[in-house]
Amino acid sequence: MRHMATRTRLTPEQRREQLLAFGVAWIADKPFGELSLDLLAEHTGVSRGLLYHYFGGKQEYQYAVLQRLSDDLFEATAPVDHPDMVHRMRVSLENFVAWVRNHRTAYDEFVAVARGGGSPEVAEIYARGRNALTDRIFESATTEELAVYGIADSAATRLFARGWATMVEDVVTAWLDEPGDLTEDQMIDAFTLSLGGILGLVAS
Repeated sequence: MRHMATRTRLTPEQRREQLLAFGVAWIADKPFGELSLDLLAEHTGVSRGLLYHYFGGKQEYQYAVLQRLSDDLFEATAPVDHPDMVHRMRVSLENFVAWVRNHRTAYDEFVAVARGGGSPEVAEIYARGRNALTDRIFESATTEELAVYGIADSAATRLFARGWATMVEDVVTAWLDEPGDLTEDQMIDAFTLSLGGILGLVAS
């Protein structure tokens, strides 16, 4: 006897996650500006009315996709469970390089839109994600661990950490385009040493 396949009914949250995953996959190799609810309806079969219910409109959907991209980066670079702060930082940086390499087109466009000044909403998503990444440097370490490297947790050191993170982003994308004779290990060593040096100077 032939059995008919049954379709699994998704919960609203599961459906929303599926639609966001489509958006993240789309911007992996296609222009961000083309991402729309019409496109989403065409490729997923979900009605426009339901899409408006989930996201409200094209821009809101685009913002939600970029927020998901930012969240994915945050999760991918989570500190490993290791007693040494420098080791944790190195692994997070290695994972950052790998993540950018695997999401290059989407990441480049996200950063370009955020820094270009054309969308305050995208700039806010970008800044919030970057700040979460750098704040985690301090939140994943004890006061004693930071003190070993001459670092104190303060508004000033967190501000300089954010500036350092912008430098890391720019160097990584440039290195992926043209690494020259700089190895990944050398680059990550430089990132780690420069962060300690900058934050140590701010704290002194």
